[in-house]
Amino acid sequence: MANAKVIESKQQAVEEIAQKLRESNCAVVADYRGLNVAQVTELRKQLREAGIEFQVLKNGLVRRATEATGLTQLDEVLVGPTAIAFGKDDVVAPAKILNTFAKSNDALELKGGVLEGQVVGVAEIKALADLPSRDGLLSMLLSVLQAPVRNFALAVKAVGEKQEQEQGA
Repeated sequence: MANAKVIESKQQAVEEIAQKLRESNCAVVADYRGLNVAQVTELRKQLREAGIEFQVLKNGLVRRATEATGLTQLDEVLVGPTAIAFGKDDVVAPAKILNTFAKSNDALELKGGVLEGQVVGVAEIKALADLPSRDGLLSMLLSVLQAPVRNFALAVKAVGEKQEQEQGA
């Protein structure tokens, strides 16, 4: 009877991991070996503040979940201690936070991940991390959209001032 309970709990864990992989816009796989408790706590805090779920998972369970989701290419990086950061809202945030943390803590090593349903390597994760955040991209877009209106307003103002000067002279 105990075996049936263990098998059932493992199946449930595999289903939860598979569901998180499907629902996440970005999932980053990392090796956390060598980080002390304070460092892991700080990393978890940064990820939690950004709305990212960070879990240490057994490779066997993740492999079964990747099989269920068709992401078996991810199995290549499932070696050694594995932690996965699941991001649902901001695609850039998990990669950015983990990459920044890895730069200041050599013990954290990025392995790869899943980006909108596609398995990607470390190079793609780091390239994604170098992109501005969603809010940064939106503000850049807004400033680009505002530029023509601002220039038009300045031109109208200049024409008005010129006409005032001509009438005053």
